[in-house]
Amino acid sequence: MTDRRDILRLLALAAAAGPLGPVRQALAAGLPAGLRRVRGHVAVNGRPAQEGQVVMPGDTVATGPDSEAVYVVGQDAFLQRDASVVRFGADVTADFLRVLSGRILSVFGRVDIKDTKRISISTATIGIRGTGCYIEEEGHRTYFCLCYGEAEVTPTAAPAAREIIRSLHHDRPMYINADRAMPTSMVPALVINHTDAELTLIEALVGRVPPFQGLPGYSY
Repeated sequence: MTDRRDILRLLALAAAAGPLGPVRQALAAGLPAGLRRVRGHVAVNGRPAQEGQVVMPGDTVATGPDSEAVYVVGQDAFLQRDASVVRFGADVTADFLRVLSGRILSVFGRVDIKDTKRISISTATIGIRGTGCYIEEEGHRTYFCLCYGEAEVTPTAAPAAREIIRSLHHDRPMYINADRAMPTSMVPALVINHTDAELTLIEALVGRVPPFQGLPGYSY
């Protein structure tokens, strides 16, 4: 079994030495789709999960306290933090992922505009096309960072405020509010609780590197 710390060490060494290509290709080839890491209590559809188990459309993935799941679904990869619940819809585009509670870091392969994947959160619907993003559900509001790529954000409280946002490197973190009485639904925020090393880790699991690799002076 490849430990997350071992992967991060390999990536750090490769980054210091030069291009990440050989390392990420080896990692992607050696680790099949499904649950790559299970730490603590992780359940799929209410049953204890095991490393190597495939996550399918319609599945619900839940992590307990002090737990974590890292997994791959097709060309997309996820790092789901503790005390989090997400559900994958039967429709792989229109209802791809629902974040019911907790926190999740995700990276998505590029798709055509007609195949935009939809993420549902308590305060908005987000259309994803070749993107890295981090989400924290807080109930009355949701933290959303478009780490890179393009997303269409439609706040539930103000659908007319729908906006297409673009980011090169954590350019547009925000809180999306559920209160219709607030003057704006999307409020600027800081970059919190996720790192470039984690993005590099999960992109490597699907044979890619984040687009910010090679940009000087960037580190979160």
